[in-house]
Amino acid sequence: MSNNDPGNSHRTPTRSNGESRAWLPRLASRAGLFASLTLAVTAACARPVDDAASADAAGGQPASATRPGAATQPIEADHFVPSTPENVAWGWFPIDKEPVLRMQSGETVRVNTLTSAGAGQDEEPVAFLTGLGIAREEIHQDVLDFWASRDGRLRDRQGSHIITGPIHVEGAEPGDVLEIEILSVETRANWGINSTGARSGVFSTSYPGFREGDPALDIPPESGRHVIHTGEVDGVEVAFLADDIHVPLEPFLGILAVAPDPVMGQPGVTAPGVQGSTPPGAFGGNLDVKHLKAGTTVYLPVFHPGGLFYVGDPHGAQGDGEVSGTAIEQSLTGTFRLAVHKDRSIDAPMAENDEHYILMGIDVDLDRATRHATRAVVDFLVEEKGLTPAKALSLASIAVDFRINEVVDITQVVSGFIPKSVFLR
Repeated sequence: MSNNDPGNSHRTPTRSNGESRAWLPRLASRAGLFASLTLAVTAACARPVDDAASADAAGGQPASATRPGAATQPIEADHFVPSTPENVAWGWFPIDKEPVLRMQSGETVRVNTLTSAGAGQDEEPVAFLTGLGIAREEIHQDVLDFWASRDGRLRDRQGSHIITGPIHVEGAEPGDVLEIEILSVETRANWGINSTGARSGVFSTSYPGFREGDPALDIPPESGRHVIHTGEVDGVEVAFLADDIHVPLEPFLGILAVAPDPVMGQPGVTAPGVQGSTPPGAFGGNLDVKHLKAGTTVYLPVFHPGGLFYVGDPHGAQGDGEVSGTAIEQSLTGTFRLAVHKDRSIDAPMAENDEHYILMGIDVDLDRATRHATRAVVDFLVEEKGLTPAKALSLASIAVDFRINEVVDITQVVSGFIPKSVFLR
């Protein structure tokens, strides 16, 4: 069932057949890989009713309204999914959960996401968050509603993320590719939380490479939770880390996923059919690639009918690596166009924006993740650009940036950024 987003003002155009700019490297069919891919796009749904009295479950304001001072404007979509308790999962990606929305390939959807910072702790959220200096009126209703729903809720202890979904895209079948065009990402709150600790992130004793005797940081326990307020300065949204330190916001969703195909023994799979939300994988998931923001298109392999799209782990800003273990964990709203590509296949998440093709390598070992990313880049250059493997590896070494995206979620993510500007045709 679709929930209309009542206050949208900018309708996104429906992409017509043949207009996809999608590139799909490592496809099953090698012929004409760069030809335009026909999208099965249906007519757009009727314009959502503009009902100013209708409010989303996120705290009483219309779902499309940005908070005061927001630097981005809402985008109208065909559907809206709020982050109500029935629309979210906690710490895992259910493969048999009833879809919260069924939509046609090529349609658009706005999705509210909820950070677990303030909603997932044992202490009652109003007392917890006001105790950290967050005003009561800045706490969304869905924080309170989720916290109240925790008892009896299924959860995999390998994940703490609150994830909205799944969204069923009509026509998607195993072996297809789901295209996720990120149209906008907007802040829902003027605060987020970043956590640090003497033994958190890369300093944890369970972190790969830890050796007995490696020193901890000198961080007192009581100083490890940082409430970071955000706002607009000169038309730009920033995080106020200190009076003289302003960090520009670059909001993105850390989790973009399809329902996985869990296999016992894989990272994050400790029970049959249950994929914990902490480690990313071929299904996407907790990639924490900060470059997957508005203006980027992500491609994921489909494992189940409908694709079953999940989104969550909202971040206001993050550095490559996310070395403390968290970013600015801040509730966001994302608007996406979801499209199905038939008769094509990929085996790992991929992405592109106006400047780069982005090929990802994922492994529990950082060195092997880099090797996987390099292999993906070489394969792409051979299959899509017609280079020999030797020439492709040469270009990878002299022109491609390999970025460590995140190193704190069991599996590590390294991405090769291939600049589009080097190709003259």
